[in-house]
Amino acid sequence: MKRSEHKTNAMRELDKAGVAYEPRYYDPDIAEGSVSLGETIASAVGLPPARVFKTLVGRGDRNGINVFCIPVCAELDLKRAAAVSGNKSFELLAVKELLPATGYVRGGCSPLGMRKRYPVYIEASALGCGVMTVSAGMRGCQLALAPDDLFKMTGAVAAENILR
Repeated sequence: MKRSEHKTNAMRELDKAGVAYEPRYYDPDIAEGSVSLGETIASAVGLPPARVFKTLVGRGDRNGINVFCIPVCAELDLKRAAAVSGNKSFELLAVKELLPATGYVRGGCSPLGMRKRYPVYIEASALGCGVMTVSAGMRGCQLALAPDDLFKMTGAVAAENILR
């Protein structure tokens, strides 16, 4: 099967719901060793970094696993993430915990199509994007879609003041 024909769980979930999206492929090795992985990927998929979102998965002390989507050019403030998600403390999952918890590997984690449904928080700037991207669920592919569709599909909450 050619890479462009490969369907990830995230793509299958969008297909099943009839949600329009466009896979944007890039060489997953182009950014190895780059100063800004996210900005390199944004350039490769043809969007500004503020419209390309990364998926971060962590665990809160009260509510367990939560998912945050933030622009690739930003950093998540863990104290603010804890507060937004109703936790006292919050820490990102170790890489070895990511696959068992989500079904995805580091660098290819999508907020769509995870093994279980977790609470999702998307940085509020996404609402101003006509089109945004998130990982398709594999390294080397982003999904371009309307923010409203991503919010509906994930049941996400728009989160403000979660960035450093």
